[in-house]
Amino acid sequence: MMSTPTAIHLHKQSATLEVAFADGVSAHLPAEFLRVHSPSAEVQGHGKPILQLGKQNVRITHIEAVGNYALKIVFDDGHDSGLYSWTLLHKFALEQDALWARYQKRIKQAES
Repeated sequence: MMSTPTAIHLHKQSATLEVAFADGVSAHLPAEFLRVHSPSAEVQGHGKPILQLGKQNVRITHIEAVGNYALKIVFDDGHDSGLYSWTLLHKFALEQDALWARYQKRIKQAES
C-alpha cells in the first residue's frame, strides 16, 4: 500500500523539505540529502550510483507536484531531473539516518 503525504512544506530558510504521511511517518529532509539521493539517471547511473560531491550548500528553489504520485524538486545547482515519488519520500523518511551514514561512508572512501 502506498503511503500518501498529508503535508509537504518547503522550509527555504533551513533548506529542508518537511513531509508527513498518513501512516504517521514524518521527516525533515535536508536539501543536500535529497540532492545526493536524487532518483535521476544522472545520480543513479546505470546500476551504480554516482557519488555526488560538493552539495553541502545546495538549496531547493522550488517544488512541483507531478500528478498524484511525486514531486519534482528543483535545486539551485540546476539539477531538476529526478521525480521523487511518494514511495521514495516515505522510504527516505524511514531510512534517512542509514542512507546518510552510507553516503558519508562513500565520501570517506572516495577521499582516501
